Amino acid sequence: MSRTTAPAQTDQQAGATADATLTHGLKQRHLSMIALGGVIGAGLFVGSGAGIAAAGPSIVVAYALSGLLVMLVMRMLGEMSAANPASGSFSVHAERAIGPWAGFTAGWAFWFLLCVAVGLEAIGAAGIMTGWFPGTPEWAWVALFMLVFCGTNLAAVKNFGEFEFWFAALKVGAIVLFLGIGVLAVVGVLPDVDAPGTTNLTGDGGFMPNGTEGLIVGLLASVFAYGGLETVTIAAAESEHPVKGVAKAVRTAMWRIAVFYIGSMAVIVTLVPWHDEAVEKKGPYVATLDHLGIPAAGGIMNVVVLIALLSAMNANIYGASRMACSLVARDQGPKALGRVFGGVPRVAVVVSSVFGFLCVLLSYWRPDDVFMWLLNTIGAIILVVWFFIAVSQLILRRRTEREAPEKLVVKMWLFPALTWVALAGMAAVFVLMAREEGTRVQLLWTGGLTLVLAAVGHLIQRGRGSRAPVD
Repeated sequence: MSRTTAPAQTDQQAGATADATLTHGLKQRHLSMIALGGVIGAGLFVGSGAGIAAAGPSIVVAYALSGLLVMLVMRMLGEMSAANPASGSFSVHAERAIGPWAGFTAGWAFWFLLCVAVGLEAIGAAGIMTGWFPGTPEWAWVALFMLVFCGTNLAAVKNFGEFEFWFAALKVGAIVLFLGIGVLAVVGVLPDVDAPGTTNLTGDGGFMPNGTEGLIVGLLASVFAYGGLETVTIAAAESEHPVKGVAKAVRTAMWRIAVFYIGSMAVIVTLVPWHDEAVEKKGPYVATLDHLGIPAAGGIMNVVVLIALLSAMNANIYGASRMACSLVARDQGPKALGRVFGGVPRVAVVVSSVFGFLCVLLSYWRPDDVFMWLLNTIGAIILVVWFFIAVSQLILRRRTEREAPEKLVVKMWLFPALTWVALAGMAAVFVLMAREEGTRVQLLWTGGLTLVLAAVGHLIQRGRGSRAPVD
């Protein structure tokens, strides 16, 4: 077997150099909460309403299927990240496994996704604030949030960790409380609330009221609600014990997904009729609490959603800046972007925040064309990233078994069978997106962005006189 130039080792050393310049200020409790809070976002609290409206009670099946796919992806990513922790995470793994162009494509696509997401989360958070403080301009709230979290990320990484720790703790507390109240209501223990039995699960059109088409729409909605878990493998490189930290976080991913997502959906569709307009209009959590007569449910959940949005902003600025820093260290971006001051890539933090703020401005200036183009372009990026993760794991697992089997602290289950199952699942989601009119345009725009990045990555790779390593 041969390895060619600009050897993978050189790229690996570049990634290690980038991580060496960053501080290691994240503690195990920070990593645990980042992993725990990473699965709880505004998409779960609000966005899941559209999935319920489409799939009805079968949304539980949709979340279970997509959750299974995410668990496989996280297990694969955990295996590679525990063996070789790096702030570039899957971008570094793709470069080592496939070649520099793959690391370039996966890394910059993810950076673009995170930056646009920062803008979307800022808009959502500003909308909540203007509801509480009528007459205040949304742009002022957006500017405030951007300044706060840009400042947080410009400081020592432990500040990011502390913010995420408390944000995640509040989100987890809210979900646990909701599930506790919901279970009591389901079994008929909650005062003044009758146990619903299976009425809402089998009535009003049955378990799958809109047939397989409704289930497909719910499945697509659920797949993209799981985004955010990848951040923990990026953060692990700046923790006190990277290998131990990422291994522990990944190993607990299964029950987090089962409890928070699938458990929540099961409680909601059991308690509230799936066609209740409030589920989509107010959000399923608010609709459920209102249905149970919980006082001030809307206000309470708005606070939780605001926290989820701010947490996502904080985490996405962090993830984007570290991904950019790692890419630059591997000669895949402008050098100025990778400069590190006091253990923090401050230029990357500022640029990532500014790009997010620009997305907000575009939502005001060009909402019908440029901003919609941004939204459509990021529509399927997370699936592209997952694809690179799976292919990289197929290659790196065999290489690690040959060269350093002791590094396999976390192992993919039933390798390589389940890796191929995951790839088949991703292919199926791509096909389903192509079939649905609402998601087809997203698939096309994301595909266009991916091809452009791959082409640029190939040009850079050829300019460096290198080829992908061959096993």
